[in-house]
Amino acid sequence: GWAGEGPGAGGKNRHVCHAAARLEMGSLWEEFNRLGTEMIVTKAGRRMFPTFQVKLSGLDPLADYVLLMDFIPLDDKRYRWGQGSGGRGRDLGVLSPSLPCRYAFHSSSWLAAGRAEPAAPGRVHFHPDSPAKGAQWMRQIVSFDKLKLTNNLLDDNGHIILNSMHRYQPRFHVVFVDPRRDSERFAHQNFKSFSFPETQFMAVTAYQNHRITQLKIASNPFAKGFRDGDPEP
Repeated sequence: GWAGEGPGAGGKNRHVCHAAARLEMGSLWEEFNRLGTEMIVTKAGRRMFPTFQVKLSGLDPLADYVLLMDFIPLDDKRYRWGQGSGGRGRDLGVLSPSLPCRYAFHSSSWLAAGRAEPAAPGRVHFHPDSPAKGAQWMRQIVSFDKLKLTNNLLDDNGHIILNSMHRYQPRFHVVFVDPRRDSERFAHQNFKSFSFPETQFMAVTAYQNHRITQLKIASNPFAKGFRDGDPEP
């Protein structure tokens, strides 16, 4: 369905207050989410699959907007994929009950393995068509297919830097390009943010859950890359 920002949207500029975003390929995201989505991070940078795509409505067709994404940690833990003690990993904290037993397959599951590493440098990814008129953004599906994830803290390619074995929530932001000279005074009013819980994922350097591997191969048109090594999708 269509997503709004939630509480606190009342003080927004009229150019963004009616903006709505619908996540594309929602059923596929849900299918991955039920298994516990994993996204590969590499030194060179890897594209996301499923690709983050949205359909926008409620923009001013004649106004200019910038679209961008960022990624926030879901908690203060790092994880490992393995077997817990006593079946439920009581001391390690199995990634349940907040995400029930769907994470436990063949006695392996995501286990909390300690405190999170220091946060990677916070970055945003601007959609390369930004800025553009609201009419253009609403005309077609907006795809963030150029976005890449890396675990290289020294990355100088502008990729999103994430820590492997940490959980993240992608966020999508619509920013009105305010033509007023003192527009910075209104910055907090000129954007609207969207989060889709089904897009949460674990950053990994290699897939841990074999069911995720199978689903990626089955649903990714570039799945040959998963079989033949690591060519860029």
